[in-house]
Amino acid sequence: MFLAQVPIWCGMAVGILGTGSYLPHEVVTNSDLNTWIPDADPDWILQETMVRSRRYAAPDEATSDLAAHAARQAIAHAALTAGDIDFLIVATATPDSPQPPTSHLVQAAIGADRAVCFDLNVVSSGFVFALGIAHSLVVVNPSARVLVIAADVYSRIIDFADRDTAVLFGDGAGAAVIGTVGHGYGILDLELVSRGSGHGLIHVPAGGSRLPASEKTLANADHFLRMDGPGVRDFVASEVPWALEALLRRTGVYAAAIDHFVPHQSDGVTVTELVRVSGLGNARTHVTLDRYGNLGSASLPVTLDEAARTGALRDGDLVLLAGFGGGMSIGACLLRWHPIEAVPASPMPA
Repeated sequence: MFLAQVPIWCGMAVGILGTGSYLPHEVVTNSDLNTWIPDADPDWILQETMVRSRRYAAPDEATSDLAAHAARQAIAHAALTAGDIDFLIVATATPDSPQPPTSHLVQAAIGADRAVCFDLNVVSSGFVFALGIAHSLVVVNPSARVLVIAADVYSRIIDFADRDTAVLFGDGAGAAVIGTVGHGYGILDLELVSRGSGHGLIHVPAGGSRLPASEKTLANADHFLRMDGPGVRDFVASEVPWALEALLRRTGVYAAAIDHFVPHQSDGVTVTELVRVSGLGNARTHVTLDRYGNLGSASLPVTLDEAARTGALRDGDLVLLAGFGGGMSIGACLLRWHPIEAVPASPMPA
């Protein structure tokens, strides 16, 4: 295991200036899935995952399209323009294509012509890893504004013959603008963990340099997502509480003092158990998976955006973010919420 501890020692306050999110129009209920997957009984899906519905991208929507929508919202929320953005990071495991980087497509779509752009793939931990990079960029240049976007379109790589995996995932994008904030606010510390020995727990076998696309890979359905559900749950149960404890211990904050917990929306059973084992019962755990499913890297920022725009996060609240997923990887971030000017709620498609 490789553990990267990222102590915030420089004294500079770096935090979130604005958030945004986007969910596609198409709502896919458990009953809808049951028509495509006969053995996926709606009651079974709800009991096993706590997911009631999810959103699927339209045929003409790709990851960059969802990301651009969320980006525009975050920029507006921060009272900035696209021209104010210095860096643009897209965290995704489902890029539009292997090349060019999805971030460059987003840059062109929103007109962030000054921004330095790059992609990041740490699967569902991507948003928190990108926050760490954004923090470092602002420390080096305190006037910088960094746009962090996490977006995934899992509906394109779901194998509907794999019931256990197909019922979990949806599509979406979330974003945040990072910059300097008032003293005592913002990112307090981060804990980033990588465990490559678990790389086989979540993977897409084909489509890369080791197993390029061929008639055989298409026939074998090797371009679809594969996941060892029990193995992933074991990883979360054993590794994520330890990472959260290490982060809180280093910052001198007790779990009971956390006001809000925003976890990756993997599935309801896993999230519920994580809250219990991590001693976060006093915190308000924010959940969107019942409506949107597992959005991969986007699930955490989409949930954070909802919490911010509904007024749940108040001045000075301690907010704990926890991403975890393929690789395997964990990204945890503790921040003190910096109040953002009240704005209308995100326009979510009906």
